Amino acid sequence: MHVRANEWHPSGNVSEQAPGVFFVEGPASNWIVVGDETGFMLIDSGYPADRALVLGSIRHLGLHPADARAVLITHGHVDHTGSAAYFSETYGTPVLCAPEELAHVQGREKHQVTFGQVIRRAWRPRVFRWTVHAIKAGSLTAKPAPNAEAWNTERLRSLPGSPEAILLPGHTPGNASVLLPEAGVIAVGDSFVSGHPLSRRTGPQMLHRMYHTEPATALEATHLLDGVNSSVILPGHGPALHMPLIEALTALRH
Repeated sequence: MHVRANEWHPSGNVSEQAPGVFFVEGPASNWIVVGDETGFMLIDSGYPADRALVLGSIRHLGLHPADARAVLITHGHVDHTGSAAYFSETYGTPVLCAPEELAHVQGREKHQVTFGQVIRRAWRPRVFRWTVHAIKAGSLTAKPAPNAEAWNTERLRSLPGSPEAILLPGHTPGNASVLLPEAGVIAVGDSFVSGHPLSRRTGPQMLHRMYHTEPATALEATHLLDGVNSSVILPGHGPALHMPLIEALTALRH
């Protein structure tokens, strides 16, 4: 999905994919709201300019942004961390990520597509349009989340949905997927996606190699998902996938 922010409304972009698991398709990247009797948490948070949409999607569900128990970050790219610093600074919300990704999310390291990689391809209309959107969405002025913390198994289990993290290095060093085992849902971030403005197709696919810190490792890391039981796949880009995870992985590799 790739829409203009002024055309976006939660009623058409927020969907309950499993009990208490709400998938939000943003203008160019997605985020997820997970709630149960203990409260709610956010998985990823769009681009910086998506903040009003992130807050609007939470309020659309009858929730209050200040009550978020945590913001989980699948990886530190600016189209996923856009509101993390805001939640941390404004509400004191814990921002959690994999230990291997902490320096990236805190802003002490950078693992992002470079200007040179983009400019070499900017003559392609899809790349040019994506670049314009990314700049307008605040990618060049994104704030890191210096108070972010590394998650651990016990802390994750205490959160809504009892999430489990699966480290999948390659897209970034500490890239991770978040499994919600009770719901049969997995949030894969950019480990693989179902669509992207640079792609002409939908369905399970890897992002363009320029987005990965280690492209070959990123694909190989998806084998760490083999054997994981999930029938709802929520990617960082593109629509939700309703299929057994192993089927999505098979399609991804062929």
